[in-house]
Amino acid sequence: MSLSNAEKKSFRAIGHALKPLVIIAQKGLTENVIQEIHRALEAHELIKIKLQISDREKRRAMIEEICDTHHAESVQSVGLVVLLYRAAKQPDPRLSNLIRKIP
Repeated sequence: MSLSNAEKKSFRAIGHALKPLVIIAQKGLTENVIQEIHRALEAHELIKIKLQISDREKRRAMIEEICDTHHAESVQSVGLVVLLYRAAKQPDPRLSNLIRKIP
């Protein structure tokens, strides 16, 4: 799955108003964090994750691991926050950030 530049631009505009749904701290990717990311991507399709890891390379590696594990795409990464997208099999119009934000 590869997003076009227009899609990424649209998703960044939507993601600007979002708050991080998952915060990953010093324990890293525990089983509970992995399940929560999966649940959030299924429900919302476009989510923000805050990585409270100071080392830039470790943060980058964790983002790649999350994307590989969840078959998601990193739309944008700024500082400690990453915006992820994964299309839901059956998006819920009440929860999907894409359906609710795009007319």
